[in-house]
Amino acid sequence: MSFLDPRTLAFVLFAGFMAISFLLCILAATGNDDPTEFYLGTGALSPMQNGLAIAGDYISAATVLSTTGTIALAGFDGVLIATSTVLSILLFMLVLAGPLCGRGQFTLGDVLSERLSERPARTGTAVVVLVVVLPLLLVQLNGAGDMLALLLGIPGSGAVTGCTVFIGSLMVCYAALGGMKGTGFIQILKTVLLLAAFVLLACLVLRRFSWNPVTLFDAAADASGYGNGFWQSGRQYGDSLSGRLDVISVQLTLAVGAACMPHLTMRLHPIRGMRAARAATTWAVGAVTTILGLIVIVGAGATAVVGARALRASDPTGGDSLLLLTLALDPAAPEAHRSLLFSVVACAVVATTLAAVAGLTLAAAASLAHDVLAKVVFKGRLSADRELAAARAAIVAVGVTAVVLAIVTQHWNRQVLISFTFAAAASALLPVVLYGTLWRGFTVNGLRLALYGGLVLTAVAMAFSPAISGNPLAVFPDRDFHWFPLRNPGLITVPAGFLLGWFGSRIGRRARHAQNPARGDTPYAAHPG
Repeated sequence: MSFLDPRTLAFVLFAGFMAISFLLCILAATGNDDPTEFYLGTGALSPMQNGLAIAGDYISAATVLSTTGTIALAGFDGVLIATSTVLSILLFMLVLAGPLCGRGQFTLGDVLSERLSERPARTGTAVVVLVVVLPLLLVQLNGAGDMLALLLGIPGSGAVTGCTVFIGSLMVCYAALGGMKGTGFIQILKTVLLLAAFVLLACLVLRRFSWNPVTLFDAAADASGYGNGFWQSGRQYGDSLSGRLDVISVQLTLAVGAACMPHLTMRLHPIRGMRAARAATTWAVGAVTTILGLIVIVGAGATAVVGARALRASDPTGGDSLLLLTLALDPAAPEAHRSLLFSVVACAVVATTLAAVAGLTLAAAASLAHDVLAKVVFKGRLSADRELAAARAAIVAVGVTAVVLAIVTQHWNRQVLISFTFAAAASALLPVVLYGTLWRGFTVNGLRLALYGGLVLTAVAMAFSPAISGNPLAVFPDRDFHWFPLRNPGLITVPAGFLLGWFGSRIGRRARHAQNPARGDTPYAAHPG
């Protein structure tokens, strides 16, 4: 078998990435002798390195595959999603970087417990972090399992399950061994690989259209079946009022939900000073904007080269758009695993997934081990060594749970899980982060109402939405029990989360003032920061 055989090259590329990743984690692990280094290991990175790591956390496999597919099938609505991701990282830089960077905390529970009672702040954020992180983990693992099975040329659903388990095992090893510094190194490597892969794809697409983006977009409109309407809003969910509201809701949850995801906010804690934070996030904005611009070109290329009808026939959600484009650009390859181009792109996507799931797993495990075990259940009784052991045990527990659930939800519409993740983060986490760091009047009652109320409202609205039933692409397409009109509930639940936090804080202050008028109206008098 020739070394240049695509299948052999696929093995070499994937094995090389794994070897380099493990080496980086081993190098990072040499300093992970205490929880501080394990959770805050990126403090020694330069602003450029931190920025690339933040960009790596932002650009997940779900972003790559789903955004490419949405652009390919829905045109302008997909471009709006890409734009919302850029707006999200700008929000992350301008609003959250100041309150969260350089404080020496490990988790959001640390940040909130500075000014609120420790037990409700830590347990509440830990619950919501786990609920928010797990669905995104399932999406990443399922996407990586599919892509790895195609990359290696192994057919059948059993092969996808085996690949999912394999990716999950690597995820646990990376997070447990490398900690924050190791996952940061992997994110940097992943960002560079992904950027190189999409530059290659974008160049191949543009070459077909005489290097003229206008010609490309015109060809995409012609092949879409919508004509000039392809580059107008309304293709993804329809022109009805509920469809247009759904587009706005998706943009809102992406813009504000992605910014407060726990694996992203953890990147800010080790950065010392606003100047370093601004420099890091500037690098991140540049990298994310460049990659998303390339994704727009690639998504339009998928429509122009393959055609919308073929894309929908393969996957109505557009999830196969990237695969079909690489095969169309390499027509001599009879199958995916025989395509040199697909091998390169698939390796970049699998690398993207491994980096993303490692960061997500570490964030969830940090909430379990640090917030719940070290600071609540065994408060003051866990040594540094035991907390580190608990963190690694939590990584294994989260990893095993995620792999099992990923296998169970293997055939679900992944857009549903993505929508729930960002809607829940925007409705429950964002209000408490902003109120808890910027508003002196925020109380424990407000915290509880915002966290649990925002989460429950999001779950109920999603459960009875067209995303779950009453729709051909729903989780249960043969049943119809929906009454909520929007597929993405963020347009309702995000403002509701902020209102619940405000209302709970006002009620708590009035009750406290009524019990002891002489004490005044300061919400933190009982728990000074």
